[in-house]
Amino acid sequence: MKLNTLSRGVPLSSLVLAAFAVAGCGDKDAAQAPSATRAASPAAPALAAPVLKIRPETKTFRDWRATCGNDGTCWAFGFAPEFAAGWVRIALAPGPDAQPQILFGYWPDGDAKGANPLGLTIDGRAYPAALSDASDVETPIGEIRTGVRGALDALAQGKVMTIRGASTQEVSLHGAAAALLWIDEKQGRLDTPTALIRRGSRPAALVPVAPPLPTVTPAPAVDQSGFGDQNQRVPAALRARTEVGNCLKASAMPAVSDMVMSARLDARTELWGVPCGAGAYNVTHNWYLTGPSGRDPRPAILAGTEGPGSDPVMPDNATVNGAYDPKTRTLSAFAKGRGIGDCGAAQTWAWTGQGFTLTQESVMGECAGVPSDLWPVAWRTRPND
Repeated sequence: MKLNTLSRGVPLSSLVLAAFAVAGCGDKDAAQAPSATRAASPAAPALAAPVLKIRPETKTFRDWRATCGNDGTCWAFGFAPEFAAGWVRIALAPGPDAQPQILFGYWPDGDAKGANPLGLTIDGRAYPAALSDASDVETPIGEIRTGVRGALDALAQGKVMTIRGASTQEVSLHGAAAALLWIDEKQGRLDTPTALIRRGSRPAALVPVAPPLPTVTPAPAVDQSGFGDQNQRVPAALRARTEVGNCLKASAMPAVSDMVMSARLDARTELWGVPCGAGAYNVTHNWYLTGPSGRDPRPAILAGTEGPGSDPVMPDNATVNGAYDPKTRTLSAFAKGRGIGDCGAAQTWAWTGQGFTLTQESVMGECAGVPSDLWPVAWRTRPND
């Protein structure tokens, strides 16, 4: 099942890889100096490793999809045919010392769970796997821990890949080599021994290291007396806004209309979440910043990796399955592509005192049984200590 529409902020932008140059070491006279003289000379300072310059991007290569996040980590996914539940994930962090990881899994039918060991077969050759630490009873996940480079070579050149376990799922290899080559290019690995596909003799030291993560400083926690997600009523000034009234009409069912949420952000600012429609497993809220008692309401800006106004369907202040945590000062959302939550978009924003800043975004556009904690992370930040 392919997910064509995700929550606002989900489309990922293009990625840029910075060019870099490495200077030569020494000079002619030094190279010809006697050994005693060379030993007495101070050592030349080591060259700093190049730093990867990158922005989030997701790209499709026939039946494979690849994503690189703002921290330089990249993922390539292959999927079983539509309406099946099988997947293979190749992940690689940036830098010359990073090693690729191969995970795979499926969504087994009831009585078949745990019946057989997991394994991966490429063109008839078996690649045994261990049970990954990410597994649970409902979703067994295999990991190739030995012969990873050989498995990647076979995958890039192969025709048929099969996940074997309690059930059997075929995963297309059309586009796999192109997806891995794209990762090599984006991480600056081409023609080095560290490349996934196009390996060569260029020194591994030329592979850029991870970029520094952006920092975000959440505002101090404040008392929440009188606020929360229970027994809240939309303030009159906020209810008077036309779009808020329309939302409340669209959420007229008690189970939805009662889901008004609020929080105190600071002495002068309140946060209000107004329910604005619901489906079988998704509830939409529109979020507003107001003064005390709901005065002077204005929409909150909850921008994703593409920035405000990137979604033509949902407004910038909307979330799906959103909630505010006053302990961490974060607003989170999890838009499900289907009820089991194996596809969609997950986002988190921190309140900084000036507005909400995106701190994490992960997206899975294919409904194939991938647990949400294994989705590619397009954007992440670190707290400002």
